[in-house]
Amino acid sequence: MATINTAWDHVSGNVFKTWIIMFLFSLFTVGVIYIIAQGFGYGEIGGLGITGFALILAGIMNFVSYYWSDKIVLGISGAKPVEKKDNPEIYRLVENLCIAAGLPLPKIYILEDTAPNAFATGRDPKHGVICFTTGILQKLNKEELEGVTAHELSHIGNRDTLLMSVVSILVGTIALLSDFFMRSMWYGGRDRDSKNSGIFMIIAIVAAILAPIVATLIQLAVSRRRELLADASGVLLTRHPSGLANALQKISSDREPLEAANRGTAHMYIINPLKGSEAKAWLAGLFNTHPPVEVRVKALREMEGKV
Repeated sequence: MATINTAWDHVSGNVFKTWIIMFLFSLFTVGVIYIIAQGFGYGEIGGLGITGFALILAGIMNFVSYYWSDKIVLGISGAKPVEKKDNPEIYRLVENLCIAAGLPLPKIYILEDTAPNAFATGRDPKHGVICFTTGILQKLNKEELEGVTAHELSHIGNRDTLLMSVVSILVGTIALLSDFFMRSMWYGGRDRDSKNSGIFMIIAIVAAILAPIVATLIQLAVSRRRELLADASGVLLTRHPSGLANALQKISSDREPLEAANRGTAHMYIINPLKGSEAKAWLAGLFNTHPPVEVRVKALREMEGKV
């Protein structure tokens, strides 16, 4: 008997998988820092002490990112805020979906670019922001635009900006410490006794080299999982999976790149704005910020009539 996957099934499944990934990522972060600290001769301070220091540093960086990342992203993109009188149609659409979602009305920004795309930011629902390109407002019909808006509101409601900020800072912390320990090895650094030589030292060197790559892969896996979650959550608002499915197909088939986007902000958009960079091979696909459009559309089509 075939299993019927509803939107609720997709939501609960993606939430569970996301937190499993985050739990493993936390263990990975602590383990890597401990191994590197011990292997590079910081035993008298204690690997756990170094780990605690690294996590405190990550917390400070998270605090800064939490409060100012939205302003930085909007400033980089060149998006401008719009009032209700400037675009009453999009305001009404967002307002109606916010009522359905039980969310406060986010600030609405418009990015002058004919490439169709959109993203959400803001540290919590009370400070949410949705940004639309002029291209997406011109090229999508009302049902498709509603699906995109519901997807972005789901990111705000699910606090994906906060989650991805935490993940990004953990990745940056691992990369920073790996680089520091490698430099300390080549430029003298701390004295090392026999306990920190041999196999343990080799393990630490391997960890310092590979950990940033593995951390980045985990970051991208979380990003892809949150996109699938936002798709399913958005469908629960609109009750029309076809609207978002059609929008994703239209946006992905538009070959015009988004000029304001870069690799640092690409994961925020509903579709990777760096056109042509979505790899098809399984191994290369691990480095994609978004799940393949075909996978997302297939999941949405399966929800039709089951919401």
